[in-house]
Amino acid sequence: MTDTPQDEQSARCVRLLLAEDQSMVREALAALLGLEPDIEVVAQVARGDEVLSAAREHHVDVALLDIEMPGMTGIDAAAVLRRELPDVKVVVVTTFGRPGYLRRAMESGADAFLVKDAPAAQLASAVRKVLAGERVIDPALAAAALADGANPLTDRERDVLRTAADGSTNAEIASALHLSQGTVRNYLSMAIQKLAARNRAEAVRIAREKGWL
Repeated sequence: MTDTPQDEQSARCVRLLLAEDQSMVREALAALLGLEPDIEVVAQVARGDEVLSAAREHHVDVALLDIEMPGMTGIDAAAVLRRELPDVKVVVVTTFGRPGYLRRAMESGADAFLVKDAPAAQLASAVRKVLAGERVIDPALAAAALADGANPLTDRERDVLRTAADGSTNAEIASALHLSQGTVRNYLSMAIQKLAARNRAEAVRIAREKGWL
């Protein structure tokens, strides 16, 4: 009796890309997931802007992406994969259980969203579920996201706050974003008002804690 294509597919190992900038965490995750009989970690990268090329080169089935990475965030990398390689499933993991990250990850096309300290068995289960067409979301984060509501900031307000986070002056923000200083002041004022903050530094802190930046 010969194997059917479906049997061959079910017997084949899942080809997994692991994107995580902390080498010790990345290697630990790779070792733990590599113990699963049906999962093979075929590629590892430390930067978000290396995800697409690695996914193409290694013909991956699933990409497991950390959010905080140099070059490009895991959320932005998820959006790139969804656009360029729509058949690749995306699992986003994060150290910080911020509800805003969950919303942004789902909007970027992620198939699963979990906290990074989830047991390896849970991560492996999520990989299998997304391949089966399911969405997997950490239930605590889902509840928190519903409680917090949607991100009140516009894209431009987020851009201005993100640029202001390092202490840049209005003139420096205006130059970086190709805006007038008056427009920058207006965006900052609106963001501060929406977040019920006292100043721009507090607005940045609140937005980061919510995962809105």
